[in-house]
Formats: sequence, C-alpha cells, structure tokens
Amino acid sequence: MSRLILSATLPLLLLAACSRGGDGDDPGAVTADEAAQLNDAAAMLDANSIDLDAATSNDTDTAP
Repeated sequence: MSRLILSATLPLLLLAACSRGGDGDDPGAVTADEAAQLNDAAAMLDANSIDLDAATSNDTDTAP
C-alpha cells in the first residue's frame, strides 16, 4: 500500500520542485535598479550621439 501512495505522490512532488516558485516575476523582467542602470546607459548614449544635420560627407573625390 505504501508503494502505491509513493508512486502516486512522487511525480507530483517532482513536478512541484520544477515550478518557478511564487515570486511572480515574468521572464525578462528587470528590477528597479536594473531599469535605472538601463536609463542611465540610454542617457549616456543620447549625450554622445550627433545630429544628422551636423554630419558632413567625407567624400574626397573631386569629380571634374
């Protein structure tokens, strides 16, 4: 009888061990600290970017 109970509950216990837990985080979700770091990195990239109107052509060809 105990083997029957064990064989019935063992798969359920193994399945419960594989669950993702109860934290509720979605895959790919970031923490508040990570979001702040991403915002800081985006601000640095924006500060280092140039205006497309300010870019000039680097053509050295002088066509006749």
